[in-house]
Amino acid sequence: MTKAELVARIAGEAQVTRSDAEKTLNALIHSITDILQNQGRLTLAGFGTFLVSERKEREGRNPQTGEPIKIAATRVVKFKPGKALKDSIK
Repeated sequence: MTKAELVARIAGEAQVTRSDAEKTLNALIHSITDILQNQGRLTLAGFGTFLVSERKEREGRNPQTGEPIKIAATRVVKFKPGKALKDSIK
């Protein structure tokens, strides 16, 4: 599903215009990004938890040459689904 398809679905379910649905979705995405940058964790009851995790520097291999390379440390976002979401997918 694309963002445009999601906006159309939100607009239909909430009975609002596509423009309003897109503004709401953009605000949600911006808010989630901001919270993760500043606090590192966001829990939405019944849906799941977004976490920022630190990934250590590690050694990898260049797939073309086989040479060892260093992969830099980085921060990544992880998502742990909540029980209600897990149960709805089964």
